[in-house]
Amino acid sequence: METQIKSFRDLRVWQAGMDLVEQVYRLTQSFPRHEVYGLAGQMQRAAVSIPSNIAEGHTREHSREYFHHVSMAQASLAELETQLEIAVRLGYLSLGELNEALAAVRSLGKQLYALRNALTDKAGPRPLAPDPLDEVSQCK
Repeated sequence: METQIKSFRDLRVWQAGMDLVEQVYRLTQSFPRHEVYGLAGQMQRAAVSIPSNIAEGHTREHSREYFHHVSMAQASLAELETQLEIAVRLGYLSLGELNEALAAVRSLGKQLYALRNALTDKAGPRPLAPDPLDEVSQCK
């Protein structure tokens, strides 16, 4: 029996995003004090953006808007992944902490990708954008 989705809170992808937010906040607690408004703050904002965009997209009227917000969540996830790597390079996180966080990031990334595909299928085929290089070659 399939569970009916009544709210964005019922979405496993949103729940995983919320879990990742908690994980990032725990990881950044040990960062140096001078990073509170630097890298730690950026990582927290990127993490918070992920479930926030999923929730906002889910409440939108049209699949294309939902798709757009899921795409923004994916972009924030990529941003967070980069910031995690930076934190390791600066010595703020251990490789073990990085690997644990990256496992959560990759799992959530797969869920976001699946949601995007489902939304694409629901909305129908999207028209391809014109290739900007074609326009440039036509101007010559």
